[in-house]
Amino acid sequence: MITGMTAGVREEPRETVRSRTPRRLPLPTLLAVLVGFAAVGYRLALLFADVPPTNSDEATMGLAALHIARGDGFPVWFYGQAYMGTLEAYLAAPLIALAGPSVLVLRLPTLALYALFLLLSWRLTRRLGGDRWYALLVVAVLALGADRVVKNQLIAGGGYPELNPAGAALALLTVGLCVTEAGARLPRWAAWGLIAGVLLWVDPLILPYVLTLGALLVAWRWRELAGRAGVVLAGALLLGTAPMLVDSLRHGRNPVAAVLAAGGTGASADWADRLYGGLVLGPPLAMGFCSPGRCATWQLWWAFAFPLLLLLAAFTAWHTLRRTWGGPRSVERVSAGVRLALLGGAAGVLAAYAVSNAAGRTPIESSRYLSCLAVAVPALLWPLWQAVRPLAEVESIKAAGERAAGARARVAGVGAVAVLAGVLGTGAATTVEVIRAAPAVHAEADRHRSLVDTLRALGVRHVRGGYWTCNRLTYATGENVLCAVVEDDLRPGFDRLPAYRREVAADPDAAWVALAGSPLAARLDARLGPEPGALDVVTVAGWRIYLPRR
Repeated sequence: MITGMTAGVREEPRETVRSRTPRRLPLPTLLAVLVGFAAVGYRLALLFADVPPTNSDEATMGLAALHIARGDGFPVWFYGQAYMGTLEAYLAAPLIALAGPSVLVLRLPTLALYALFLLLSWRLTRRLGGDRWYALLVVAVLALGADRVVKNQLIAGGGYPELNPAGAALALLTVGLCVTEAGARLPRWAAWGLIAGVLLWVDPLILPYVLTLGALLVAWRWRELAGRAGVVLAGALLLGTAPMLVDSLRHGRNPVAAVLAAGGTGASADWADRLYGGLVLGPPLAMGFCSPGRCATWQLWWAFAFPLLLLLAAFTAWHTLRRTWGGPRSVERVSAGVRLALLGGAAGVLAAYAVSNAAGRTPIESSRYLSCLAVAVPALLWPLWQAVRPLAEVESIKAAGERAAGARARVAGVGAVAVLAGVLGTGAATTVEVIRAAPAVHAEADRHRSLVDTLRALGVRHVRGGYWTCNRLTYATGENVLCAVVEDDLRPGFDRLPAYRREVAADPDAAWVALAGSPLAARLDARLGPEPGALDVVTVAGWRIYLPRR
């Protein structure tokens, strides 16, 4: 009977049983996942430690998010100017509505954008033909978090955190549009146009990538763009730029002129200073090879390596295009074209910055304009990886032919290893410096929280202070304390929200707030005394609060 029962049981095919066995991630993929989690975890730990330090510009974006969450307003532009879209405010508004205003809540969307950038960069590297080990290298380079890098990625000050993931998404969509069948491309055309449009509204710094990737699509898909794909792309592009276009039409504003003015067209800088700030200081700062707020001489090596690597990578991509020209559009040819477009975009970003007055006048802080150079990392490091790979494959070196050719391959591989070691080593060293500086930054944030608590205990609702004090204080209190900006000589300063000044001016008991030891504090100290109309002072954690004598 048992025999009969077992005879009725059908044995599953071995292939079916094998398919149910869980597949293990390849080692480089697993390592990339671990590196990605470590990179995001590192940045999350920085956020809990109040790193990077916040400022009033970031608080201005926070105030926009607060107004959106309350339904009090839906700003198109960063308050006080007619450029730089408020996408970050709209992303943070739901979280602020749930948890209230804080720097941590404001930055959680930027952290998510960084995680998305890592994922897209991994995928882009693989779609460009890079193997898993090379994709791991790209993720490792982008995981490093030096001072300027984490500021660009995490501070919700407008325009920078969203550029890199959006640029990587455009490149990835470009690959897909060049290799997929025609019937499956319309959603990709719509996504490409929408992302490009939103980018142009948020921050036109990414425009060189949009132009080079767009030119590649026009060159290879111009027949398709003449039909439905062109209509879909144009419609999506208009939808993405709709906030900018509608506001410009309603108020007669020209966002292009505003962006040019912000770049320093009204002020002059010496050409030597521009080129030094743009080409020497710019690339090391943007890629995270410099210490907080400065670049040591030894950290400037990337300024010389970067343009050489840019040219070498461009030559490699162009050589591949020439070799495959006239044949079918293979994955190799598409990869070379997209890599060349990314390198052209990076060169355009660097050139636009190097000729600007900002590069000459404020090269350290203005290097944030080069943050989107990171989009081109999968293309930039490509020739280095191609030189390194033969070192792990002895047969490939032997196959080089003559002994001299094999020696050249070994020398090139060793040189590439040295450059990659320099990239990872320099980035790791500057990342450690950020960690070392974290306690001091956290202590400053604690002092600011003490200031907020003291103002609340004193019942102060209206104050006057410096530009870098006011909006930070107003956001930290959820607008329970409103601040009007004053210069060091007590004259009115630049208020991004003029309504605050009107409310402060209407309060005869408005106080003053200044950092201890600042020029503003010295000016206000002269008004202390027992006579009527003088000021009393309350000191708390490095801050001085000046109260009108009643």
